[in-house]
Amino acid sequence: MGQCERHDAFTHELATDSLVLESPGIYREALTKVRIGQGAFKALVTQAYDKKCAISGEKTLLVLEAAHIQPFSQAGPDSLGNGLLLRSDLHKLLDRHYLTIAADDRIIRVSSRIKEEFQNGKEYYQFDGKPLKMLPKLLSDQPAK
Repeated sequence: MGQCERHDAFTHELATDSLVLESPGIYREALTKVRIGQGAFKALVTQAYDKKCAISGEKTLLVLEAAHIQPFSQAGPDSLGNGLLLRSDLHKLLDRHYLTIAADDRIIRVSSRIKEEFQNGKEYYQFDGKPLKMLPKLLSDQPAK
């Protein structure tokens, strides 16, 4: 194969690759389950916590989530007493038991498992041993023990 032919073959190969890379994504419709009342729960919790993470005080609404203290899947009610407004990463840690909140004094506990399993956690250990930063003003809206 001559140099010109190799160049043409290489150019064609690149053109073909670029067409594949530039093609639009492929989507398909899917059905998802939507839990009735979840939107109302989030709105109530967000308002009660004055749009701030209960642990960090973060105010970026985009990353704040209404977390259940007792999981909804284990009959945890969609009520303010069973809710916390948390930054999404802290919510995941709570759900996976890397982070807990003591029932009696609402002190945050961060598990040593984060460091053991991920050789990390500096960001989270700053909250260990500290009380919740944000609580609803009304006692009746605060997390139940």
